[in-house]
Amino acid sequence: MSAGTPAQLIWGPMLIGTFLNVLLYGVSVTQMYMYYSGYKKDKPWMRAFIIFLFLADTVNTAFDMQMCYDALVNHFGDQTFILAATWVFAADPVMTGMIGMSVQLFFSWRIKVLTGSIWAALFVGFFGVVQFLAGLATSIAVGIIPHFLDFQIFKPAVVVWLAGSAFCDSMITVVLVTYLRRNKTGFVVTDGVVDKIIRLTVQTGAITSAVAIIDLVLFLANPAGLHLAFNIPLSKLYTNSLLSSLNARGGWAYNSSSRPDPQNHSVSLQQRRRDVVNFEASTVRPEVYVNVESHEMTDQNGSDQKGRSFMDPESLDSKEDSLSMGRPTVV
Repeated sequence: MSAGTPAQLIWGPMLIGTFLNVLLYGVSVTQMYMYYSGYKKDKPWMRAFIIFLFLADTVNTAFDMQMCYDALVNHFGDQTFILAATWVFAADPVMTGMIGMSVQLFFSWRIKVLTGSIWAALFVGFFGVVQFLAGLATSIAVGIIPHFLDFQIFKPAVVVWLAGSAFCDSMITVVLVTYLRRNKTGFVVTDGVVDKIIRLTVQTGAITSAVAIIDLVLFLANPAGLHLAFNIPLSKLYTNSLLSSLNARGGWAYNSSSRPDPQNHSVSLQQRRRDVVNFEASTVRPEVYVNVESHEMTDQNGSDQKGRSFMDPESLDSKEDSLSMGRPTVV
């Protein structure tokens, strides 16, 4: 075919996007296996939520593959057919918006649990719902105006959808990173864990935000289908960002009820009341013990004013509370 044909301008980027979609789907299958084999103690609703996301991603991938097969095989050379979107293509924006909203609402809930701020959670959740409604509007518009070269007509819906997604992802990253940085404990080990969480939060949030922004810019700059190479795999990025966040808990769990099962290669750190910090690993047997001497100071001028030992129960409880503030608890 000559350069500039509909197959090259529209279905070329769409085929590349479908390849990326299938590749990321394979990654999510691996992440699903890791999650279900390693976090059997997570609450039933959370495990059901992950199944819902996986099924939605599976349907989305099947739709994208059928869409490309229908246009490039069943209707090969049919110029009229490949210039218009089918109902399968029209379903993609609403499915991507639904998957994105589900992940964003999950992180909104996590913000509420970690920070205790219902307003921050509602703010993030609001934009998650807005981008889903804009994705739904985009799907309806595609059904009404199926010609690819006329997609600029419903530009406002696409702008709200993609810009809303990018803004929501950015807000999730900003809120979580700000909270974690403000609540560092001062303990080297704990702060190292917090830094790992911050890096993962920034990386996952930045990826989805960047792809949504690139998709939006290409849609506004190019009336053809170049943006589809980034739009089609977008839903898989959301699912993988959530699964990677959940699976990463094995590396920093502090005596958590959601830590992975013993057969997984993970390390757990436990603070014990017997003045010993014990590092246990499923694959590395040597243990490191740190003995802490306890000193007590007494104010001789007041019979009831005693200094507290570093390891006295009340002091230790406060330290455990401090540690718990830095861990990524999933309730």
